[in-house]
Amino acid sequence: MVVIIAVALVIALGDGDESTTSAPSRTTAKDTPQETKQEPQGNSERADLISFQLDDRSEAGITNVWVVWTIKNGSSKKSNYSWDWEAVEANGTRLANGSQLETDVQPGQTARGEYPTTLKSAQGIKLNITSFNRTASN
Repeated sequence: MVVIIAVALVIALGDGDESTTSAPSRTTAKDTPQETKQEPQGNSERADLISFQLDDRSEAGITNVWVVWTIKNGSSKKSNYSWDWEAVEANGTRLANGSQLETDVQPGQTARGEYPTTLKSAQGIKLNITSFNRTASN
């Protein structure tokens, strides 16, 4: 219950920036051309999301594509992070979207996370961050 309220509060207190930016990324799986690196523009909080990418763990005909991320708290306060993302084909078709949350990250601390997707492949898919928020944690 507290987590749901915290997530709603984090989203409600967002910076209002609804622009879409490409997710930062590094190659982790073979043959994942969706990886492009783009520096955050005008949002120092967004710079805390060091990497956010697709990791295709599929094998033996079983689909297994995850989003994986690394956050490093660049602030002087314990922080909570929430962000929305979308996975888009080259033609602009959105195939998936979601929201991620990383809580209680200490100043200077690095946190890593992962979450499964419903994507059938990571091939040719681009990740975009559609909103990003950092708030002080209690």
